[in-house]
Amino acid sequence: MDNVKKVLKGWNSSLVKKIELSGLILRNPTAHKWKATYRSIVLRELTFWRVVDLLNQMIVLSGMEHVLGARILLRSTIETLGILIYLNQKTRAVLNGEITFYSFSDTTSQLMLGSKNKTTRLDAINVTHTILEKWCEKKYPGIFRIYADLCESAHPNYEGVCFGYSYVNEEDYETVFENRWSELYGSNLEELTLTFMRVFEEEYNNVWPVEFEKLEKWLADNDEKLEAEKNGT
Repeated sequence: MDNVKKVLKGWNSSLVKKIELSGLILRNPTAHKWKATYRSIVLRELTFWRVVDLLNQMIVLSGMEHVLGARILLRSTIETLGILIYLNQKTRAVLNGEITFYSFSDTTSQLMLGSKNKTTRLDAINVTHTILEKWCEKKYPGIFRIYADLCESAHPNYEGVCFGYSYVNEEDYETVFENRWSELYGSNLEELTLTFMRVFEEEYNNVWPVEFEKLEKWLADNDEKLEAEKNGT
């Protein structure tokens, strides 16, 4: 996992420590009077913090040859990556006139404050089927299949239990128990991880800044219309 460690070293030193709303308002007061733009910026950084934390822990587990735990953390990493991809696609949908800005605003609220255990007033968006299968798969074909494979490792189904911890010795008619995760998946863990790290870098460094700047301009250009809609006039 040497290459993953090298990239992570740079990522750890690049984590944003704070975002000041006053600076955003000075930059574009019209665009940043809306809460959705601030939530978008915060969400971008939150996904980065979570991805870095997950991968830091994954490195520790993989170094101890705890491949199952590492795969489960990679699965969570993909879910978090999906949030950023989804956010960027929804931003583009506003610019293309496919959804309203108010719908986008609601989405940013759900992404930041949604929960499944009712700890907040907003319901979480389904990461598996809505975000990864429906939206992320469109842009990155195959991402959902890889995610589904990792889910099989995480869940106590055939792969997560029988395949991961036993094999059949057909010559002696016996079932042999052992931890097989390193043997089965240890060799491709680094390249699989690097693949998703590249996708995250693309979405974080290239896609989000471009779409966000376009959104700022769009908000300034459509300010009167949005204010009229908000006031019901």
